[in-house]
Amino acid sequence: WSVQENTITYHLLVFLQPPLGHSFSLEPDTEGQWPAKPSSIRVLLECMCLREQLLGGRQCFLHHPDSKLARNQGSNILHTLCTDSFLDMEKIICWAQVLVRSAWQLLPESHHCQLTVLPSSQSCRFQLTTTSRINICTEMIFVV
Repeated sequence: WSVQENTITYHLLVFLQPPLGHSFSLEPDTEGQWPAKPSSIRVLLECMCLREQLLGGRQCFLHHPDSKLARNQGSNILHTLCTDSFLDMEKIICWAQVLVRSAWQLLPESHHCQLTVLPSSQSCRFQLTTTSRINICTEMIFVV
């Protein structure tokens, strides 16, 4: 965090975890090099057969692709946060902005502070402005 005049800025690392039955894999570019930007993080299905046998309750998405549960859970996360089985930073940022805006409206502080979404293509940035004109900026940086 940092303080400058009437602005306090917080930088938060938000670690993304793959959902149950999935994993993240960094894909090299077409020349075999590791990308400098996180644009090539593939979301893969994982075998959960052993977990299924030991704990029950969840079918392996990889080996039971026709399962209604697998289709609903797998396609939902892929549709929400991915493009073509790759994590999509713009979708992740948009998803987080919607969640923060919705949660903010339920907090009592929303009556005393104004929430503004700040533009950014690589992180999720918000600014709170208090009645005393103090700005509190928060930048959420998503990492895997």
